Amino acid sequence: MTRNDAERFAAAWAMAWNAVDIDAVVAHLALDAEMRSPLAQRLTGQPSVRGRENIRAYWVKAYGHIKHPNLRLETCSWDGGLRRLTVWWQADLPGGTTRASEYMDFDDDGLVRRSEAFYGAA
Repeated sequence: MTRNDAERFAAAWAMAWNAVDIDAVVAHLALDAEMRSPLAQRLTGQPSVRGRENIRAYWVKAYGHIKHPNLRLETCSWDGGLRRLTVWWQADLPGGTTRASEYMDFDDDGLVRRSEAFYGAA
């Protein structure tokens, strides 16, 4: 993946979240992907969710009810050595505007194998 590929991925990722198309987001995950988030801890009692289908079920529970998140991708950074894409974004979520950064590590097949999100007030 090149920096241009990573930027295109980030734009498509944001578009899928704005459409609340969880299946489109999940399609980019490896079967054994792991996602870590403070929200996962709150909703599942565990800091991370493992496995594509478990992550899909978690995201449906966490975000499936949101109609228009208005996710705004601020910027992204690509580290080719680590194969890590980091995105910074804001979204209008229940409870107010949230600002976040999230990194995604990619495997040899170009799928996300691990990600972690960090949230704060905008």
